[in-house]
Amino acid sequence: MKTQATVVALATLLSACFMGTAQADKLDSIIESGKLRCAVTLDFPPMGSRDENNKPIGFDVDYCNDLAKILGVTAEIVDTPFADRIPALVSGRADIIVASTSDTLERAKTVGMSIPYFAFQMKVVAHKGKGITKYEDLKGKPVGNTSSTFEALALEKDVKAWNDPNGSFRAYQTQNDTIQAVAQGHIDATVITNTVSAAVIKTGKYPDLEVVGNAPYVIDYVALAAKRSEYGLINYLNLFINQQVRTGRYAELYQKWVGGEPVNLTVPGIYR
Repeated sequence: MKTQATVVALATLLSACFMGTAQADKLDSIIESGKLRCAVTLDFPPMGSRDENNKPIGFDVDYCNDLAKILGVTAEIVDTPFADRIPALVSGRADIIVASTSDTLERAKTVGMSIPYFAFQMKVVAHKGKGITKYEDLKGKPVGNTSSTFEALALEKDVKAWNDPNGSFRAYQTQNDTIQAVAQGHIDATVITNTVSAAVIKTGKYPDLEVVGNAPYVIDYVALAAKRSEYGLINYLNLFINQQVRTGRYAELYQKWVGGEPVNLTVPGIYR
């Protein structure tokens, strides 16, 4: 009887510990800590960059600040290059990713992804005088892109498929490195988002660059991300995005940082 009672007591204790563990959630930890650490890429204007005082600014920065305000905590922007977004989250250096991260199935094997909070269309940006007037003209040319981005994966795949001995693909660490490579003639062209291409041309710093047309890629829907096991936090992020859209805040931020009508975040028959 004594042994049986001991077993029952032990089972009850383990069950209580398991339930406590199961109920613990990153969302609670963030609120209790008083701080939300967002991994944001700050060389990707207008989504993320720095102003003349080195202060982080951009759509993604504002999005992180909005979420922190709703949670009643302070936002901390963790400057994170594209290739370091998932490592920053997995290693615990950031609580969530707010860095224009494409919602690919491959990434979803490692992190949990929300519904789309933004969407990009892709443009070809070329060095003038290279004979590039459309996407197909990239065949046989030295091209490149920012490592680990949606457009880099798509462009590299096409370069391999073209199998042209004169063509090549180079990966760069940051978006700025990619733009500089085209401007300096290291590569002839790249593919970047409609937001970045407009921002680059608008600066007037790159007179040798031009936008020559659309890249034939699908719309790049991007998501917020948290650790894959954090179901409560992911569910909260989904509701937050929903609220951003229906309150008009998404359209407000889009107008502020991009301009014009915001890209629709719904996919017919899927996202509603």
